[in-house]
Amino acid sequence: MIKKIMLSCSALVIAATTSSVQAQQLSVSVENLTNGMNFTGLLISAHDDATHLFQTGEAASAELQAMAEGGALPGLVALLGSANNAVDPVGGLLGPGLKSPAAAIDTGTSNNKYLSVVAMMLPTNDGFIGLDGWEIPTTSGTYTIYLNGYDAGTEANDEIINGGGMPNTPGIPAAPSGPTGTGASGVAGADENQTIHIHRGNLGDTDATGGKSDVDSRVHRWLNPVARVTVTVQ
Repeated sequence: MIKKIMLSCSALVIAATTSSVQAQQLSVSVENLTNGMNFTGLLISAHDDATHLFQTGEAASAELQAMAEGGALPGLVALLGSANNAVDPVGGLLGPGLKSPAAAIDTGTSNNKYLSVVAMMLPTNDGFIGLDGWEIPTTSGTYTIYLNGYDAGTEANDEIINGGGMPNTPGIPAAPSGPTGTGASGVAGADENQTIHIHRGNLGDTDATGGKSDVDSRVHRWLNPVARVTVTVQ
């Protein structure tokens, strides 16, 4: 039986189900659907309903900001407390078109009924992929969730690649895939919406030694969805 479910953080969920069981063991993988963007270390977490790594329309926490601007996960891991997590299952960047190895998540207790996934998108100033508090089905089967790219709202999308990445340090840490420019003047100032919101994407340009952006518009532009999460519930 095929079920279709709409989620605020996903374009579509398609669930192929089998027999009804209590969700205990999960296998979770993430696929990068973009042409030229990279995802930093993934954080995959099964947690309770009171926990959120992020929420659209709300200001980013300091822990979320550190992840969205520089890919740092320790703050979010600490925030999760007793949740059951898979931290950086790839062991580094997840490149365009690649799929992460399946991460085994044991929900452990009946309280860990919700799944969240985050990773920074490179090259962006504060863009990230996100799944917030998806309720883990109690029916066994394989579920596919499509994720959007989000803007943390914490840093101007200037698209200047300067090795930055620490909170309150403007700039993009790096662009692992494709050509990049230098000497950009900056695309945009501070976001009008400084809460977490759907990312408007990279503008980029094709000027390798100037222009407004160091990001290459032929490589680093994207449309949502940007990632596909596959969850197998046993």
